[in-house]
Amino acid sequence: MTLVRSVRPDDLPALLALIADHAAYERAAPVSPDLGERLAPALFTDPPPLRCLVADDAGTLVGYATWTRDFATWTGRHYTHLDCLYLADTQRGRGLGRQLLDAVIATADGDEIQWQTPVWNTDAQRFYERFGAHPAAKVRYTLPA
Repeated sequence: MTLVRSVRPDDLPALLALIADHAAYERAAPVSPDLGERLAPALFTDPPPLRCLVADDAGTLVGYATWTRDFATWTGRHYTHLDCLYLADTQRGRGLGRQLLDAVIATADGDEIQWQTPVWNTDAQRFYERFGAHPAAKVRYTLPA
């Protein structure tokens, strides 16, 4: 049985492995070697600026969701930004994505939840639309500061 729970400090190595898998899945650059050192303070301070739930299958992490609280200029309201929702390939189709997203919804802080997924990831798009989510067409940019 898989349990959705808050991440714990001793989960960090397994979480980092899932994050690396997620980056590879999304065809992104590999995660940096010091990611754990940078991520731990964001996850394990009180209150944490980055929230994280994990899908724990009998002691093995098989998925995660991370989110932050953000503010929308156009509405003048806070919203929850779902940064990542990822399941190991072998775990998809078991209802774990729904469990993770339901848990994020239950703790959402603000009027809505916003997120993005790659345009080629049609499986994720179908999953989110089954939830009642609506796509908002935009192009995402990044710029080193």
